[in-house]
Amino acid sequence: MKRTEFIARMEEIAPVELAEDFDSGRIGLLVEGKDEIEKIACALDATPEVAKAAADGGFDALVVHHPAFWNSMHGVTARNAEIIRPLIKADVNLYAMHTNFDHAEGGINDALAEELRLKDCVRMSLGVVGTLTTSLSDVAKILGCGLRAWGDVENISRIAVVGGSAFDWELIEEAVSLGAEAYLASELKYNMALESPIPCIEATHYALEAPGMRALSRREGWTFIDGTPLTKIIE
Repeated sequence: MKRTEFIARMEEIAPVELAEDFDSGRIGLLVEGKDEIEKIACALDATPEVAKAAADGGFDALVVHHPAFWNSMHGVTARNAEIIRPLIKADVNLYAMHTNFDHAEGGINDALAEELRLKDCVRMSLGVVGTLTTSLSDVAKILGCGLRAWGDVENISRIAVVGGSAFDWELIEEAVSLGAEAYLASELKYNMALESPIPCIEATHYALEAPGMRALSRREGWTFIDGTPLTKIIE
């Protein structure tokens, strides 16, 4: 397909208008490569390692969730150069879909709920509330990371799951209004853990959002490049 067709397909999957305002200028086509696109890779992050893997693998495009460049650039240096250099050299397109893919149907949060085998799901403004069909120990195994729980989570049934750094008062209140008895996201702050009306469960950012990109890769027939960070629970 032509690059214009590829972009149209990306915007069909995750319409740009669904993105939060802070994503302006950070999503869409970030690096322009070849005009003919057939072989596509997908990852959560455009790290230097992932960019090199996409270039070395002969891919025509790399689709990621997180914007590769958060700050305006007046020069391509340091880490930004490490990302861009192999892509430019191999003529690889780089495309990012961030909060627009969080909000999209079949996006990050819907995929997370499916991965965790939640039933009777209700979509939040960002996230999903559903009924657990497994134990929290099984949830940890599915995600491949340890979980940190604040509050009593022994007998919860309905849980809110939100990909990424999403411990937010308004979202927690919305989850409670939809019957959630606990809230799962990443990067929990101490004051929120203390004051939340329902127990908070913290997983890693990568573990909560990678399922969405893996699911997208499967649906589209792309190749997923795993960039799981090395983490370990030390007790």
